[in-house]
Amino acid sequence: MYKVIGATRSRTFRVLWMLEELGLDYDHEPAAPRSDEALAHNPLGKVPALVNGEGEVLTDSVAIMTYLGDRHGALTAPAATVARARQDAMTMWLVDEMDAVLWAAAKHSFVLPEEERQPAIKEQLKREFERSAAVLAKRLTGPFLMGEEMTLTDILAVHCLNWAIGAKFPRVDDDLFAYGQRLRQRPAFIRASAR
Repeated sequence: MYKVIGATRSRTFRVLWMLEELGLDYDHEPAAPRSDEALAHNPLGKVPALVNGEGEVLTDSVAIMTYLGDRHGALTAPAATVARARQDAMTMWLVDEMDAVLWAAAKHSFVLPEEERQPAIKEQLKREFERSAAVLAKRLTGPFLMGEEMTLTDILAVHCLNWAIGAKFPRVDDDLFAYGQRLRQRPAFIRASAR
């Protein structure tokens, strides 16, 4: 059985949602970043962390999702295929162009000590996110980012879209908004949200 360490209102949600989509049993310790529980599993105190059935600790939400997809043969294209290379490219693009922008905005909103924050940067980050969301909308040509099947890229993308809403970033285009709404109605998303 897996154990997930991290508060639901963080990148931990991605791992919880993926585990729910996979139908796997897990324990959840809703630890805050830098808490004693988080520090016990990651020396930086970051969440999420995943403890697998062998007691190995894995960190970073994208690495954990990739591990789970490969281990359980679902929500991912098979390793060493062109489809996987395209999925990995989309994953890395989402991390670079959306996740990193949202994280920078969070740092300058509440993460960094107040004297280190640069609030004015948030307006530029919102414009960057808008441009990336417009590109993502054009890349969404099927029901899911990678086509007909849901993959971990959808979990990552929708989590970023939700994060943007919570951070009061500008609303994305209607098609991308509808895509996010549709995935938020999935039973696994609802179960993960209830944690």
